[in-house]
Amino acid sequence: MSNGAMTSSGVIDGFVRGRWFLPTALICGLIFLYGPIATLVVYSFNESKLVTVWSGFSVKWYGELAHNEQILDAAWLSLRVAVASATGALVVGTLAGYVLSRFTSFRGRTLFAGMVSAPLVMPEIITGISMLLMFVGLEQAIGWPAGRGVLTIVIAHITFCMSFVAVIVQSRLSGMDVSVEEAAMDLGARPVQVFFLITLPLMTPALVAGWLLAFSLSLDDLVITAFVSGPGSTTLPLVIFSKVRLGLSPEINALATVIITVVSIGVFTAALYQYRKGKSLG
Repeated sequence: MSNGAMTSSGVIDGFVRGRWFLPTALICGLIFLYGPIATLVVYSFNESKLVTVWSGFSVKWYGELAHNEQILDAAWLSLRVAVASATGALVVGTLAGYVLSRFTSFRGRTLFAGMVSAPLVMPEIITGISMLLMFVGLEQAIGWPAGRGVLTIVIAHITFCMSFVAVIVQSRLSGMDVSVEEAAMDLGARPVQVFFLITLPLMTPALVAGWLLAFSLSLDDLVITAFVSGPGSTTLPLVIFSKVRLGLSPEINALATVIITVVSIGVFTAALYQYRKGKSLG
């Protein structure tokens, strides 16, 4: 075998072994994930109304966004819906996760577990249609709800978000040491006291994670919201989707950049807090 062939074989062997393969795969993955986001951020500062043609640097679209009442009202509505939905899902999902983790032999547990986890695997369009039919049937039968609006959106979001919270809470409780709760009851604490004084504080990380996940899912939802919303209850995803169908506007790029900035600041703050907390404990 010639020296050139041996050198080429060595390079390929080193690449496969990970000397170049892992860094290359990492860079390609980062470009694939964050390249479109970076492009969107750059073009949010484009002076031209054509989002694919760069004509100069400008921040005028952020000014247009600040004066767009439709987008601002939809964003405020989405935040209110997301907070209400995440809070409701946290309460219902925590109770469901606690029951599934602590009560393992009651009658109908399999059916209950299936009903709790069904929204996780159910296509959103099926969930949206079923919720719409339920609201229409209730309105015809008892007169409630009187039309579709914010209330129906919140109920629908709670329905599918609580499953994610239940899974997180159940996983947390399954990994907890039950002997701590048993010791508290041996010392005379009642089950309710044990739950609020022992179990609930230990569940706090799972509760925070579940609330944030439910908040993100509710804020981002489009399909289910499209079925259960009505006049005067247009959320931000619905507004963005309607505008994109008519042609992408630079204001949408500016809005997406604002959202990306807020999320990035939140993630960076949380990572910094975890780093400092781990450093102080270490």
